[in-house]
Parts: sequence; structure tokens; C-alpha cells
Amino acid sequence: MQSITKDQNCRYSLFLHEPSVDNEGRHYCRAMNICSKDDFAYCDLCPLRLKDDDGTTGCVYYDLTAGYSNGLSAEETFKRTRGLIMSGITGEFPEYLPIDTAPARLVEEQAIMYAADAHKGTYRKGSGLPYIIHPMQVMMICKRLSDDPEVAAAAALHDVVEDTPRTIRDLEESFGTRIANLVGLESENKREELPKGETWKIRKQENLAREKTAPIEAKMIMLADKISNMSATVTDFKKGGKDIWSKFNMKDPAEQEWYYRSVAEVLSELSGTPEYAEYLGMLDYVFSK
Repeated sequence: MQSITKDQNCRYSLFLHEPSVDNEGRHYCRAMNICSKDDFAYCDLCPLRLKDDDGTTGCVYYDLTAGYSNGLSAEETFKRTRGLIMSGITGEFPEYLPIDTAPARLVEEQAIMYAADAHKGTYRKGSGLPYIIHPMQVMMICKRLSDDPEVAAAAALHDVVEDTPRTIRDLEESFGTRIANLVGLESENKREELPKGETWKIRKQENLAREKTAPIEAKMIMLADKISNMSATVTDFKKGGKDIWSKFNMKDPAEQEWYYRSVAEVLSELSGTPEYAEYLGMLDYVFSK
């Protein structure tokens, strides 16, 4: 593994990490900070991904360029980055916006970095991939619906209060009242003292009632969230059919369909968007077979 020597001029600068596969068929993903053989179908929704006009791709983010080149193996890159994170030089999710970025947009980067730290050590059901994949997808889908940086930031943070020890007050102190309020609208009362299967229906009913009168920005976040969830469900459905519901708190496909169809009704204000049509298409694929 390449190392940094005492007399090296170390610079933390914008770096292009070109995708590559090592001799064992693994590649490194900086957004999730894992070394894996999985085919990452979500790369198009990653804020680190750069696609040039000629079709070449790479991951662009700030890194300590000394001691690093694209010649490192996936495992070496993972170990090196883990060391930088542990030493406090970089965060769980990297900085990726240039210094001359408009200040308003920087809140997006700050939010996804905050979410990566809050969700550290948790994983998506079924895939076992780091949880940060979901907030990352939701943020990028939401950016197709709105050019408001605070809406994108709230999308990145939408599960932080519901699924981590962070609170609305924590978010308000870090990101302001508007973003904290948008996250609050997306956060269920999980009733942790009761089995999740028993509270599933009431939690979903509360969720639907809250979103029905929520501002359009909250509905955008909800639609992006459900698109991300359903895209994972479609992938699982192709592999396991209706057996996929066994991993969820609500295992009855009819109840799942009730909820996701009800979401479509609540979000009808967005029915003119391509994202809404995409969502309906996924529902029909999963629930009409």
C-alpha cells in the first residue's frame, strides 16, 4: 500500500477516482466506503459520480492526494480511506462540492455528510449495503423535483430523527428550522416500546394523514423516498417474487399495496412529474403480478 512520507507535500484537493475492478472482481465505493463485488445499480443517483460528454465516468470528491493513485486495489483504497476517517482527516461521506460553489448549495453536502455519520453502522434490509445508500438516493431523486438546496438537504436527512438518536432540535441547531420541520414531517412515531408489526398500520395511517396536508416540498421528499424504497423492492421482487415481504414488519402484500397505493393518492399533486409516473409503474410491476 502506498504511504505518505514525512517530506511529501500533502494536499487535500478535488480528486477523480476512476472506477476499476481488482483481480478478485471487487471495486471500491467511496460513497458507502465499502469494497464489494456487488453491481451498484444506484451509481447514477450518487452525488459523487461525474459523467463526461464522451461517456467516461468517475467519482469526484476531495481527498488527500499524496499517497493515493488510481493504481491502488479496491482493498487498499478501502483501508486507506478508513484510516483517514479514523484519524479525523475526512468524514464518513466526503466533501465533493468545489470551494466556489454557491453557499446555499453547500447545505446539501453538509446534510449528506451528517446523514452518513448518523446512520454509520446500519444497513439496508435484504441487501446488507450501508444505509447511507438510501438517503443518498432520496436526495438525488428530490433534486430532480426541486432546485431548492434546503429541500435536497432535508431529503438527505429524512430518516435521521426516525432511525437514529439525533433529534429535531439537533437538526434545527445544525440546519435551521425549515429543514428540521421538513424532516419532522417525514418522521414516524415508531412506538419503540411495542413490536413494530403491531404498530405498522397506525404508523402508516398517521404518516398518510400528516402528508395529506403537508407542503409540496414535503411531498417531494416523500415521493423520492418511496421511489428509492420501491426500486429496491422491484430488484428484490425480480429475484424472490412475493416472498420478499417476509423481511418486512408488515408481511401481508395486500397491506403493503394498500399503503403504497394510498401514498400515490396523497401525492397526486405531483402527478404531472416523470417521477410520479415512475413510482406508479413500479407499483404496477410489483403488485399486479
